[in-house]
Formats: sequence, C-alpha cells, structure tokens
Amino acid sequence: MNNDILYSPWRIDYILSNKDKKCIFCNKPKKNNDEENLILFRSKTCFVIMNRYPYNNGHLLIVPFRHVSKLNDLNSEEISDLFGTVQLCEKVIEEIYHCDGINMGMNLGKAAGAGIDDHLHVHLLPRWNGDSNFMTTIGATRVLPESFESSYKKLKQAFDKEEI
Repeated sequence: MNNDILYSPWRIDYILSNKDKKCIFCNKPKKNNDEENLILFRSKTCFVIMNRYPYNNGHLLIVPFRHVSKLNDLNSEEISDLFGTVQLCEKVIEEIYHCDGINMGMNLGKAAGAGIDDHLHVHLLPRWNGDSNFMTTIGATRVLPESFESSYKKLKQAFDKEEI
C-alpha cells in the first residue's frame, strides 16, 4: 500500500449508489419526515442532517435551504445562520461524543472533491486520538460503533434542548 495515498474504500457504497437526479439537499427537508431523512435540526435558513455515508459517528452536514453552490451566493443572514448552526453542531458533537477534536470542511466544486457540488454544505465530524486503526487502514473496513438510529436519537435530543 502506498503511504502517500489515503484510501477510503467504504465510500464505494456512496459512489455506486443510485443517486437522485434531483438535489437531495432540496428534497429531503420538503418530505417532512425528519427522522427517516436523518434531519436533526432546522434553523431559519439551514438544516442539520446526518451524513448517510459517514467517516465517523456524529458526522454532520449543515446545509442552507436555498440551493446555492458558493459561499458568495449566500446573503449575510444566511452566512450568519449557517455558521451559528455550525457552532451549535460543535457544541452538540462535543457534548454527545466527548471527542478529542472536530474536523470541519467544505468542498466547493467537483474539482475540490464535492460529492454534491451544486448545493453548498459544511461537514463537521468528531475525531478521537487514534481513531484510525488497522481495520480502516489495512482491513479496508470502517468501524462505526453506533447505529444510525442510536446516533439520531442522542443527537436529536441534544439539538431539541438547544436554542440558536
């Protein structure tokens, strides 16, 4: 295995999945079935959804309701609400998962690695010292110690008691 390459073979399920031609970030909030769609929180201009193909439990996406692909396309209210919600997510992730750190990122455009490049979203995911072990690096298997249902319930309770 080449040490200069980071492999993530568990992502193949997403790559090969039957993706809607319609934007999932526009469609899922309209379905009004938040638990099934893993939506945890709705603010005035954005929402928080669990990543269905996470790198770790607690991998959250913060998504504006408005379909835009660049930060420059958001108005000042949307920017403020988006990053206020990112702060809320940081607080909830730390409270629920007691992590050692948090990765935050945005991939703006296909060339930057965005899987969904036409609807801006922010990734937040908890990290722990030593969370990359032999199963991930050698065994090509991602170990998620908690089910989606359990993660959703814990996170949803934390979001429900918070105010933004």
